[in-house]
Amino acid sequence: MTDQVPLELVGVRIELPTNTPIVLLRERDGVRFLPIWIGTAEATAIALELEGVRPMRPMTHDLLRNVIEALGATVDRVVVTELREGTFYAELLLETGGGDRLVISSRPSDAIALAVRTGSPIYAVGSLLDEAGVEIHDESEEEEIERFREFLDQVTPEDFEAGNPS
Repeated sequence: MTDQVPLELVGVRIELPTNTPIVLLRERDGVRFLPIWIGTAEATAIALELEGVRPMRPMTHDLLRNVIEALGATVDRVVVTELREGTFYAELLLETGGGDRLVISSRPSDAIALAVRTGSPIYAVGSLLDEAGVEIHDESEEEEIERFREFLDQVTPEDFEAGNPS
């Protein structure tokens, strides 16, 4: 695969005034951010896992993690691969117990929800960051991230229950 840039998950927030959930990724060794608009269910799944909330029964992404583990496979990484006609695409790279490597197409939101459950790294293709990344160079970057983290500390699952588009 082409060059892959490691990303850190900053978190999930609600974009106002549309009340649309966004997952925010940051280039690990750079200044670019990658905002991806996602669905309410996926935003809730990511936020709950980031907050350490354990539902009584497995959610879909928990189930997927459990199935992958039961099959003796691991999630090697998640890669956000492209932006086509306003839609982001991603791939799950799995490694089986027998050493085979599988590449599975995924929505970025589902892949990220799985990555936070498995502790798997998240990457983006370099050309995608060139196209869709947002550069932040000034000192307000840390303030913005701190405000975002404060928001995450206050967000509840009910904040994601509106009928927002995926």
